[in-house]
Amino acid sequence: MATLLFITFAVLLLLGMPVAFSIALSALNVLLAGGVKPLMVVQRMFTAQDSFSLIAVPFFILAGDLMSKGTVSKVLVEFAESLVGWIKGGLTIVAVLAGMFFAAISGSGAATTAAVGATLIPEMEKRGYRVDKSAALIASAGTIGVVIPPSVPMVLYAVIAEQSVSTMFRNGFVPGILMGLVLIVIALVEAKKLNYPMGTKLSGRTIAKTFVKAIWGILMPLIILGGIFSGYFTSSEAADIAVIYAIIIGFFVYRDLGAKKLYEIVKGSAKTSAVIMIIIACSGAFGWVLANWNIPETIANGVLSVSQNKYIIMFIIGVIILVAGIFMETSSAIILLTPVFLPLVKAMGVNLVHFGVVFTVGLAIGMITPPVAINLFVASSITKMPMMKIGKAIRPYLLGLVIAFFLVMYVPMFIPGLIVG
Repeated sequence: MATLLFITFAVLLLLGMPVAFSIALSALNVLLAGGVKPLMVVQRMFTAQDSFSLIAVPFFILAGDLMSKGTVSKVLVEFAESLVGWIKGGLTIVAVLAGMFFAAISGSGAATTAAVGATLIPEMEKRGYRVDKSAALIASAGTIGVVIPPSVPMVLYAVIAEQSVSTMFRNGFVPGILMGLVLIVIALVEAKKLNYPMGTKLSGRTIAKTFVKAIWGILMPLIILGGIFSGYFTSSEAADIAVIYAIIIGFFVYRDLGAKKLYEIVKGSAKTSAVIMIIIACSGAFGWVLANWNIPETIANGVLSVSQNKYIIMFIIGVIILVAGIFMETSSAIILLTPVFLPLVKAMGVNLVHFGVVFTVGLAIGMITPPVAINLFVASSITKMPMMKIGKAIRPYLLGLVIAFFLVMYVPMFIPGLIVG
């Protein structure tokens, strides 16, 4: 049954069938072959979405869209530039810092790339920075968008793996900062090699001025994550508050949001959320098939028969995650592969929260690896530059992020206590 399930899924994907329908139809094929009533597909689709925590998904997406399509991204970039813009090639550091700032607001890699790229790439080009390198760096920084909380993929993993969303969020900061530091180091090396110019002089007055402008954007993650970690509200309630906060500052503080623009943003966010939710629904049937025929346990036993060394097995899983990120969208991969990996990870005694963070970081890297490289598509649309040209420029950043991925995987395994409970 496992062979039938995965072959059907692969064939449907190769034929161009949308991921959600490929998942549902491959599950249906196995059910029919096993003599189970097709009604089970509908029942499992409904059950898969019957989770309070999933309310956070559409609201975090909407909050991110509201913030990315307004003034917030611009003032955050200005604040970051006031801090480090004076360094030679400082705008490359600004790009990464702005990506990290925005990651703590949007929870989306594409939104982070779009917000920072639309604001910063024209300025970098004006100052003599190579456009392909600038776009590559900003697309790479966009991967941090789903690692630093709030993170939609972390919410999805937490729901499937039955882990605490707030605990997942607590453990996302250090990997996200590590990714940012790796990108900054590589960007500075590139800046020296390409002889990028010095930026504006360091000025306390400018820092204070830009901070005052950016304070409303900076406050958003502090309010949302502070409320979650202090126990004042759940992640789902935090997502609702994020939307309300974004609307208030859009209408009354920055005044860049009107009724027509709000309608367009809500419509776009609804489409994005609908895609994710239908994948979740269809994965309910897929997951039931996996569980009913003990497919994850069979896979786990097969892998464990090859090696009992958990470090080797985690390396194999890590490679699979990176390859999956190349061909699958992040949310789809988490929904599809989490039930497959969990029995194996549990058998090795790996902390499930740690694995969730590793999973998220690995799939985030897939956002800059063609053919399914959403951040590269966004960067290409901003610069009007062929995606493959940006893809060539992204190689040093990609290598750095892969190294960061394996550090996130192995360091907590060698040094217990790094994962926050």
